[in-house]
Amino acid sequence: MVALNRAVAVAETAGPQPALDLVDALDLDGYHAFHAVRADLLRRLGRGTEAVRAYEAAIARTDNAAERGYLERRRAELTPE
Repeated sequence: MVALNRAVAVAETAGPQPALDLVDALDLDGYHAFHAVRADLLRRLGRGTEAVRAYEAAIARTDNAAERGYLERRRAELTPE
């Protein structure tokens, strides 16, 4: 999870693509935050279809209703490519 937090910091300093490269190298598929971060980076890169899929993966991996609602709203804001 430290590496995921580092990728978020990289996104703020170097932009979404270098951060996405870091995220994609992580093995955190079962962790909803991994998919949520990935979705946000893809959204920021204008890759809407991929972002929607990543949001769906994050939604599927959380049992927290508040997190699920937030992720569903973020997904709804996107128009797939």
